[in-house]
Amino acid sequence: MEIVLATKNAGKVDELTAMMKEMDVNISSLIDHPEIPEIEETGATFLENARKKARCVAEFTGKYVLADDSGLEVEALGGLPGVTSARYAGESHDYKANNEKLLREMRSVPEGMRHAKFCCVMVLVAPDGKEWSTTGECLGTITRDLRGAGGFGYDPLFYVTEKNRTMAELAMDEKNEISHRGRALQDMMNILVEILSKSQQT
Repeated sequence: MEIVLATKNAGKVDELTAMMKEMDVNISSLIDHPEIPEIEETGATFLENARKKARCVAEFTGKYVLADDSGLEVEALGGLPGVTSARYAGESHDYKANNEKLLREMRSVPEGMRHAKFCCVMVLVAPDGKEWSTTGECLGTITRDLRGAGGFGYDPLFYVTEKNRTMAELAMDEKNEISHRGRALQDMMNILVEILSKSQQT
């Protein structure tokens, strides 16, 4: 089976590829398909955005496509930045600017009220249009400074209580075990195993 990851985010590609390395699939991403036009994420929910990306790329390539939409929801900010996480500080998708804006917005929020969660929705679309979706969450808090050099996005500000470190301080294997994307992908991999099994029987 060939699967196209509907993202140009190199960090996401690395994470997803690492988790799927034992599966009998060939993986490419939009980095390998520059001919596919940019897909605007105009949905009001993670599911709407993931579905739109998966369906657009599936129609263009005729292959299985796996898309995700994910983001950070901060309780004290009423769930922001949410679906606008990647462009929180502007359309440039600048991680540094996004983190700086989040720190400014959270400056007056006291300890004990800095709860947040990472959310992810994944959608797999088959060449015939059939669709599957999974979700994953990871709970944590927002720190007051950047910690760690790993990961990407808001990882340096997201403190994972069960690990006593930020996402950016975790090794990739550790992060994939507990992250929102890792949990959504684990469920999706179970679906992929079933699809592969059925295809081998026909």
